[in-house]
Amino acid sequence: MTQAGSEMFATALDELGAVVGRIDDSRVDSACEMLAGAGKIVVYGCGREALQVKGFAVRLFHLGLPVAVVGDMTTPPLGKDDVFLASSGPGETSTVLTLMRVARDAGAEVLLLTAEPAGSAAKLADFTLLVPAQTMASDQGAARTSVLPMGSLFEGALFLLFEVMVLKLKVLTNATPEAMRARHTNME
Repeated sequence: MTQAGSEMFATALDELGAVVGRIDDSRVDSACEMLAGAGKIVVYGCGREALQVKGFAVRLFHLGLPVAVVGDMTTPPLGKDDVFLASSGPGETSTVLTLMRVARDAGAEVLLLTAEPAGSAAKLADFTLLVPAQTMASDQGAARTSVLPMGSLFEGALFLLFEVMVLKLKVLTNATPEAMRARHTNME
C-alpha cells in the first residue's frame, strides 16, 4: 500500500472511531433490550443505509430473533409489543417517515438510528439512537466533516454499531455461536 493509501485508511478509521466513540453506550443497551424483548422486529433503511440494516437483520435472524425486512414478501404485520427499527441518517427520509407512522399507528414501538436528533424522524420515534456522523444532509460546505463521500461515515458507523449490538444481544438472548451457525443458510 502506498503512503497516501495508508494515510487515507488511517484518516477514515480515525473518523469512524471518533463517531462510534460518541455513541451513548447506555442507549445502545436500551435499544438492544427493546429488540431482545420484541414480539416481532421489522427493519428498514434507504439506499446504502439499507444494506447495513439488512446485514443487521441477518444477524438478528442468526440470533434467533423474529425479524423481517420491509419489502420482503414474508414481512409480517406489526402491532403491539413489536419493534420497527428504521435508519435515517439525515432524519428526513420521506419513506422512513411514512413507515414510522404506519408502525406507530399499528401500535409498534419505533426505534430510530439517525445523525440528526432534531430531524422529523426523531420527533416521530419512540426511541432514538444517535450516530453522530456526516450524512447526505451534512456533506457539503462548512458542514462537511469527513474525507469519506456523502453518507459513508454514517453507513460505516452503522456497520460497527450493529456488530457491537449483535454482541450485546448475544448475551441478552443467551445465543451460542453454535446456535447462530446452525441458523446460517445452507442455500448458498
